[in-house]
Amino acid sequence: MSSERGVTFLELIIAITLVAAIVAGLLFAMRGSLLTYEKVNGRLEEDTRLMRMTQALERQIGGTIPSMGACGAGRVPVFNGDAQSLRFVSSYSLEEGARGYARLVEYQVEPDPQSGVRLMMNERVYAGPASTGPLCAGNVFLPVQIDAQSIEAVGRLAYCRISYREFVADNPPAGHWVTMWNRPALPGAVRIEMAPLPGSERSLPVMSLNVPIHIFRELGVQYEDN
Repeated sequence: MSSERGVTFLELIIAITLVAAIVAGLLFAMRGSLLTYEKVNGRLEEDTRLMRMTQALERQIGGTIPSMGACGAGRVPVFNGDAQSLRFVSSYSLEEGARGYARLVEYQVEPDPQSGVRLMMNERVYAGPASTGPLCAGNVFLPVQIDAQSIEAVGRLAYCRISYREFVADNPPAGHWVTMWNRPALPGAVRIEMAPLPGSERSLPVMSLNVPIHIFRELGVQYEDN
C-alpha cells in the first residue's frame, strides 16, 4: 500500500479560498490605483485647459493693435467694451498664434445653458477699417453678437466681469478701474474676473486676470511713423 497522502477536499477548498482572497485584494488595489490615476489625469487635463485658456486671453489682449473701424462716414476706435463685452483688434490668433493676419476679437458674457454664465469668444480676420462695416449701425458699433461660430472660452461661471484701467502717463498707478471703455485711447490694462459655480471650484478657481496693454497711442491720430 502506498504511503503517499493525497489532498483532501477541505484542503482544496481552503487553497481556493486563499487564492481568491489574494486575487480580490490585488484587483481591489488595482481598482484604487486606476481611480487615483483617472482623478490625477482629469485634474491635469483641467489644469492644462485652464492654463491654455488664460494664456490665450492674455496673448489676445496683450497683442492689442490700435485700430480704427469704418462706421458710416466716420472712423470709430475699434477698442470698446463694458463689464460684459469687449471688442478689439489683436495680433494674436487662436488659429495661427502670433503669426498670420490680425484678428478682430470679441468677448461676450452670456447665460450658460447648463447654469450660471459663460465667456464666449469670436475671431474674424481684420483687413482694415472697411472690414468692420458689417458690425456697425450708423456711426457706432453694434453690440457683440454670439452665433454658431462663437467659441466657449469658459463655462459654468457664477460671474464674469470685465474692467479697464485708465492710463495716466505721468503716474500709471493713479489710473482708476472703470467698467466701460469708449475713449479715443487704449486703456492701460484689462481685467477679467471670474468665479466658478458652487461645485465647479476644482475645474476653475476664483481668478482675476490682469493684462497690461503696452501701447499708448491715441486712436485715430496720425503719427510720423504711420
